[in-house]
Amino acid sequence: MRTMMLALLLSGAATEALAQQAPATRADATYTGGDMITRWGREVTPENAWRSYPRPQLEREKWLNLNGQWDYAITKAAAPMPQPTQMDGKILVPFAVESRLSGVARKVQPEDRIWYRRSFSVPADWAGQNVMLNFGAVDFEAHVWVNGAVVGAHKGGSSRFGFDVTPYLKPGTNELVVQVADPTSAGSQPRGKQLLNPDGIWYTPVSGIWQTVWLEPVPALHIADVRATPDIDRGTVEVDVALSAWASDTDAVRLSVRSQGKTIGSTIIRANRHASIAIPDAHLWSPEDPFLYDLVAELVTVRDPWADRKERDRAAYDSRFTVGESAAYAAAQVDGAARDTAKAYFAMRKVSVGPGKVHGQPALLLNNKPYFHNGVLDQGWWPDGLLTPPSETAMRYDLEFLKKAGFNMVRKHIKVELDRYYYDADRMGMLIWQDMPSGGGEDQFLAGTSQSQAVLSSDVMAQQQFELSHMIGDLRAFPSIVLWVVNNEGWGQYDSATLTKFVRGMDPSRLVNSDSGWLDVAGRDSDVFDIHTYEDVPHTPARHSDRAIVLGEYGGVGWPIEGHLWRNDKRWSYQVTTDSNDYLARYRRKFDEVVRQARENGLSASVYTQTTDVEGEINGLLTYDRAVAKAPAEAFARMAAPLWDKPAAAAKEVPPPRKRKRGS
Repeated sequence: MRTMMLALLLSGAATEALAQQAPATRADATYTGGDMITRWGREVTPENAWRSYPRPQLEREKWLNLNGQWDYAITKAAAPMPQPTQMDGKILVPFAVESRLSGVARKVQPEDRIWYRRSFSVPADWAGQNVMLNFGAVDFEAHVWVNGAVVGAHKGGSSRFGFDVTPYLKPGTNELVVQVADPTSAGSQPRGKQLLNPDGIWYTPVSGIWQTVWLEPVPALHIADVRATPDIDRGTVEVDVALSAWASDTDAVRLSVRSQGKTIGSTIIRANRHASIAIPDAHLWSPEDPFLYDLVAELVTVRDPWADRKERDRAAYDSRFTVGESAAYAAAQVDGAARDTAKAYFAMRKVSVGPGKVHGQPALLLNNKPYFHNGVLDQGWWPDGLLTPPSETAMRYDLEFLKKAGFNMVRKHIKVELDRYYYDADRMGMLIWQDMPSGGGEDQFLAGTSQSQAVLSSDVMAQQQFELSHMIGDLRAFPSIVLWVVNNEGWGQYDSATLTKFVRGMDPSRLVNSDSGWLDVAGRDSDVFDIHTYEDVPHTPARHSDRAIVLGEYGGVGWPIEGHLWRNDKRWSYQVTTDSNDYLARYRRKFDEVVRQARENGLSASVYTQTTDVEGEINGLLTYDRAVAKAPAEAFARMAAPLWDKPAAAAKEVPPPRKRKRGS
């Protein structure tokens, strides 16, 4: 930890008191703030814990929520029994073992194993269907048993996964057991800001199940993925539909696009194929007008399009992935009802980099027009639920406050949120910069003075890339996400250029920020040049003729509000104030510089640190419990207004840099 603090100092990030020490309230100085609870946390019960359908971009009508009270135990990895015979008590899923809302609030060590157990019965009206067991997220390595049989395993603390458990089920009551191992900061896996001994900018670990667990009925062959990509220039939406396995020539998908309940476009495609659907007079999505289209995908059976061909098998084979195949299925006749139906949605919007308002400095564009991203760094942590918000209402409150405060963008900082977060952002009109959670070991974290990237083993890099691909795969359906952030401040940073190409290859419809802050080594591949500047007056990013310039982090004005602190022994911030007038004056000094840079230098985005206080950090716009705003939302909004007001005089154009004479 001291190494990281020293690195921050050497980078020039902190210009005033880095930390303000207060007398410890306990002799051991290890108080974790476990008594702090939000007003939403007080309302949580086993009956109401996260009841919304957890995957809004592939929603099915029938499902069974398994959140609630489970049995749990914590044992050592070396314990001789494969499963504990005696459980320790009850835990409220989906809250992590370390959280207060779980009812456990215990530390988990790398050598520990967390065991979960509960029973369930399959609803009678699911007869004849296969049953999928789905997990929103489990940190970090999960093994799953049903009725004593191993059904599967998964590594990755932030990604969805599921298993077809049909062969393991029996009539009546079934037993589900989950074992979880989590090395936290003793390992090199992606984990974001979790630290075994939290301090400063590093937070309480999250171990075990921390998102919704659910069952749903599906046919043996079912819809696994629907990917909709808008193209506003062509007036189409490009849709890829993947099934759970390979399909026959009579398996097809019927796609329907609906706007305000009215079908405006439809087609039929062969299963596991691509479709292009025209969207006439497209209603474009923006933070000011977050208009969404509904998309319904139905797995259907069609009459064999090749049945009347002389050489039927050769005709079907030769037509694969051709225009002829697309035409044949578009005209195919559907037999019977849909076998599987999944609901999704999309937005007609485009993000790109192009000419800005300052000559020679490219800008971030939304729907082909320059659009300033006024953002805030958002850790997504809660004092009672840690990584899991107490409820969707609580989670939505942060976005509602930020919208009122004049922000149109959130940088989701090295955390992958619950899908419902992005669902709410899509509907409320909030741009999202999505960070990849950082991994690596502490000695693989770059400093502000570093000149080369970290060296990681092949297996560590493979896990990082596995989770990176899962993050993009899980989230690319959400239109609010406009930019992927590959790495933050060199924490486990390796081969940024290759990872940037990898991300762009998976999702060419969005922008990529290779390195937010510190070591910028992928300039030819990144869409932005990103600096972090916590000085009293933010520094101006250097001009770049081939990418947008942004303040990936700035701000950090701290104000400890007594009675709303996680820790009384340590209060961490970049600058510290103790009254409202000084707080707003410091904030305004920083924000006025953002406005100046936007007008005079072509700055495209700024990310203020941060939405809320988090554990020992006191630099939030809100206290950690969300009970107190350090200034009214309207005050922040008034300061942001000049970003969109036209100045009295035309913005000053920055002349191109002079060419340096040889030898100068």
